[in-house]
Amino acid sequence: MVQCQPARLDASFAALSDPTRRGVLEQLGRADASITALAETFHMTLTGMKKHVGVLEQAGLVRTQKVGRVRTCKLGPRGLEQEAAWIEKYRQLWAERFDQLDIVLEELKGKEKANGRKKRK
Repeated sequence: MVQCQPARLDASFAALSDPTRRGVLEQLGRADASITALAETFHMTLTGMKKHVGVLEQAGLVRTQKVGRVRTCKLGPRGLEQEAAWIEKYRQLWAERFDQLDIVLEELKGKEKANGRKKRK
């Protein structure tokens, strides 16, 4: 089982909670881009985009490199394996609970049918 660091999970999920930041990650998954290009793509100010990129960078999801006057953004050095493992753990928990609920519902349906037959006689 993967051990997750709470601070890392908090930073990742906080970064992923914003649709613009998720869009930036999708964009960077296709190609590296400057902050200026990202700001234009998402119709926002440079300052706003810098803040979004900063949150992604703090979470380790994006890294930036300044060459001259241009700051280029790339996907970060780490993936989301630990976050995916955390989500999977809870997905399995809920799947088990729903399976148990299905069993209870089937039992209730069976009892309902049996009671219905007795009343008709």
